[in-house]
Amino acid sequence: MWRYKKTAVFVQLLSWSLFLILADSGRAQLSFNPDTVKAGRFDNGKMWTFDNPPTEFFAKEYGFRPDEAWFARARRAALRFTEAGGTGSFVSPNGLIMTNHHVAREVAAQVEKKGENFNENGFYAASRAEERRVPGLFVDQLEKIADVTERVQAELAKAKSDDERVRLREQVLRQLEEEYSQKPEWRELVIQGLTFYSGAKYSLYGFKRYSDIRLVFLPELQLGYFGGDPDNFTYPRYALDVAFFRAYDENGNPCKIPDYYKFNTDGVRENEPVFVVGNPGSTERLSTIAQLEYNRDVLLPAQLRFLRARSAILKAYNQTAKSDSILNVIFNYENSIKAFSGQLRGLHDAYLFARKKAFEKEWRAKVAANPALKNEEKIWDDIRNIYSDLRKVAPDRFGLNPQGEGLQTAFLLLRLARLKEAGDTERVAQVQTLILSAEPPEKSLETALLAAHFEIARDYLGDADEYVKAALQNKSATEAAKQLVAASKLYDQEFLRNLITKTPAEINATQDPLMQLMKIALPRFLDANRKNFELSAKADGLKARLAKLFFDVYGTDTPPDATFSLRINDGVVKGYEYNGTEAPVKTTFFGLYDRYYSHDKKYPWSLPKRWLSPPMELLAMPLNFVTTNDIIGGNSGSAVINKNLEAVGLIFDGNIESLPGSFIYTTESNRAVAVHVGGIVAALKYIYDASALVEELTGEKPKMQVQPAKPQSAKPEKKPALKKR
Repeated sequence: MWRYKKTAVFVQLLSWSLFLILADSGRAQLSFNPDTVKAGRFDNGKMWTFDNPPTEFFAKEYGFRPDEAWFARARRAALRFTEAGGTGSFVSPNGLIMTNHHVAREVAAQVEKKGENFNENGFYAASRAEERRVPGLFVDQLEKIADVTERVQAELAKAKSDDERVRLREQVLRQLEEEYSQKPEWRELVIQGLTFYSGAKYSLYGFKRYSDIRLVFLPELQLGYFGGDPDNFTYPRYALDVAFFRAYDENGNPCKIPDYYKFNTDGVRENEPVFVVGNPGSTERLSTIAQLEYNRDVLLPAQLRFLRARSAILKAYNQTAKSDSILNVIFNYENSIKAFSGQLRGLHDAYLFARKKAFEKEWRAKVAANPALKNEEKIWDDIRNIYSDLRKVAPDRFGLNPQGEGLQTAFLLLRLARLKEAGDTERVAQVQTLILSAEPPEKSLETALLAAHFEIARDYLGDADEYVKAALQNKSATEAAKQLVAASKLYDQEFLRNLITKTPAEINATQDPLMQLMKIALPRFLDANRKNFELSAKADGLKARLAKLFFDVYGTDTPPDATFSLRINDGVVKGYEYNGTEAPVKTTFFGLYDRYYSHDKKYPWSLPKRWLSPPMELLAMPLNFVTTNDIIGGNSGSAVINKNLEAVGLIFDGNIESLPGSFIYTTESNRAVAVHVGGIVAALKYIYDASALVEELTGEKPKMQVQPAKPQSAKPEKKPALKKR
């Protein structure tokens, strides 16, 4: 290592290094003035509804003016997987449906036969006769849209309170659904009333339901979720997250579908405009600064503290337990930790926060300048007051939340006594069953969970708090937890069976140490939760008024928050800077094999046997790619289409930079991650010998290059269940 000769040079370079560190940690905090930051036009998103398609915007932005027929075809080709919480698309005239592996995996498991293992071997029906109907699975296709805003608002004008308004809204929407179900053109449809902008607009959606859905193709879990949790919410990515089903009619024949997305296997070009049609679940982009500050300072840190503690405890315990079910829980915790951490980083990003503040300032100014709306400006102050009060109840709400089997049993026993006093026999029976339903926990695991709870309680409440002093008794959290677990009888099923039959007075008089602790915690914990519920309900009412106010000011120029209703959004194929380098627009199968070998063939980068000897033609084929499209959970399985309504990709994830997308949409580094349809066809052709499926998707009869290995895998490690995006 060479040394600096001149002190001045060293100081100068050290200062520059410090600047870079600070800049990287806070989005170049030293390089911008928050007071000069302006909100972006689409900070609140581009999830356009089909009620108000953005024809003029598309024409101005992309030189492309789609007509009504184009939007109708785009809408009819898209599907909603209601039960699975995702999206699908028709991709052939014969009812073939494309979605994600992670949308399909759990429902597909219903048709797995004895001796089969879809996770390890995948599934492919080489003929229609081999396609397997999935019981209870259906998909919905949006056929009709009716604007019923005037009808609903006319009824709501009669309401004398917010509660009556909520009741009337549900009542009138149900009446309209029944009324429209009698119209000839709506009679065969499943009708749903939808609210946009929290009541500024109302629509009826009429869906054609396909109830005979059969599994056609599912890759192995190791391909559908290649890279597992470490690669989740990242890019570059190498996952074949795809599955195919087929819709059949009432006569048992494949449905004839006039509107579908034809595959274009060579349709991804950098800066090319693309569109995503799907069902985004929910966003909160109209959140006020007060709400975002509460999430940043209170809610997300509390959720992460709980999840990290739980995950660490279960990881340590599972070193010896080796339980698949515990692995599933750990994975869900880790997935949530990564998602919440990404949101929290976004809320700590000074530049993003400055953009949110700039938007709120602009919006409030527009409201104040409008004589018809001026009185509504106090909504922001009212919301800030509510979140100030929510902060006050947070210590008892989070610090006294009972954790561990013993404390939760004590909580239920005290609740049981109250229900017995009230004479609520039905709920008494339910709670008694619940108390006895839990298996006695392993003592070391219970001790760790209880100790973690005591640490959290001490952090939130302080050493001088009555509950903390009673719990710790001047001991460490671990020592106190160990002694309490050893002394308590609440892990003894026979003791519990006897205790739940006692009178309320006898239950309350129980001297068990965990019962004594819960007696201290319960009144405060219930009071904190009651106040939290009441305050949150008030905040929700104000936020509903705020959403209507947003519509009053901005109209349909900006789409409403996501509501798991069908949307179309626009973006471009585009890489981005990350980790000191550049993320490419696309990845290839060669990169998948690099990950496999670089990680010494270990899970979650291991590969099934049939993938171990790929033909050279496969390696250069595209696998995944990124776009600037606006997505969120629920978009899983959405097709990425071009101007010609051709499918060029399949959405399955977002990068880590996209996680703040719940509250703000940006295009600097926020990316949607999709499977390239060229990669899908290449895998079907070179690995799975799925010639019939390739021909159906592309119209070309392929010459198969290889004979695939028998559907067996190289016994990978046990794998956790997939968390949906």
